[in-house]
Amino acid sequence: MSDQGGAGDPLSDSQKKEIAVWFLSNAPAGEIHYVAKDVRALLGDDAVYEAAAEEAFPEYNKAHLVSLELPDRSGDIVITTYGELDKNNYLDPRTAQVATVDHIKQTCTKLRPAADEELPSAYIEEFRSALDVELSKYVAEAYPKGVCAVYCTGGKDIEGPGADFGFAVVISATKRSPQNFCNGSWRSIWTMEFNYELQFVDIKGKIQVDAHYFEEGNVQLDTNIDCKDSTIMQSPDDSAVSIASIIRHHESEYLSSLEESYLNLSDATFKVGRNGQFSCSAISSLLHVLLTFCLTIAEAAHNFGTGSSEETSSYPNPFSMA
Repeated sequence: MSDQGGAGDPLSDSQKKEIAVWFLSNAPAGEIHYVAKDVRALLGDDAVYEAAAEEAFPEYNKAHLVSLELPDRSGDIVITTYGELDKNNYLDPRTAQVATVDHIKQTCTKLRPAADEELPSAYIEEFRSALDVELSKYVAEAYPKGVCAVYCTGGKDIEGPGADFGFAVVISATKRSPQNFCNGSWRSIWTMEFNYELQFVDIKGKIQVDAHYFEEGNVQLDTNIDCKDSTIMQSPDDSAVSIASIIRHHESEYLSSLEESYLNLSDATFKVGRNGQFSCSAISSLLHVLLTFCLTIAEAAHNFGTGSSEETSSYPNPFSMA
């Protein structure tokens, strides 16, 4: 902490803000408003709270790939650094619109058409929109209330073949059940670099799954995996099909590994809490909600022919304590 005083000295406003930002930024997925209510009450100082919220909420929304409904109800926009034009304005590449966002209320307040310089060229857009179509099909089939977006990350002004360019794909889905004291989220980010000279597409991804169980205590699962793959560069439509298939495969395989790890979970995996309330069966309630969420995706992904739940996954056990 900065500006620390001596032992027993009252905390400065700067220290209070720093602590408040930490708690807000580390709120479980979908629970920042619950945390904010308690933080505000504990601070007892609206000015300090508002300063902390102004700093924490934008970073939280981007980190958790929060999705917000567009004001014209034409779809949802994902809050991500890939679409960030400035602190409060975000590009929705699918509708070619820019949304003004109230980060603290987590709402879109305004909408305008994107300017030409904010959009990729017609040549790049052909690749981007084709990939968006394929991934939208996958997400609609596979994820409960899932959203996705495809952004150009490099070479957006290229007018035709002959140069490299890049895309980023974000996928976000949540499973919220606060009445049952459980929440979960899925986030994946995939980047792809198109190398024209080699006619090659390099693909990298990171998948992150979070779950929070808070009945009679507080238990969280936070697991992630990095992925790498590649494919040949083809026409926009063929490239889109190939890339979407690769993403389906890796996400399905990772979800299968979560299922396998959960089914093999033993009582020795977790230590009982000091009050004796956190047995494996209690924690299994948390993992059951997460698993239900994950299996919905895995089942749909398997239906695309990407694998079988009987296959042995190559991914590590996320519940391993080693």
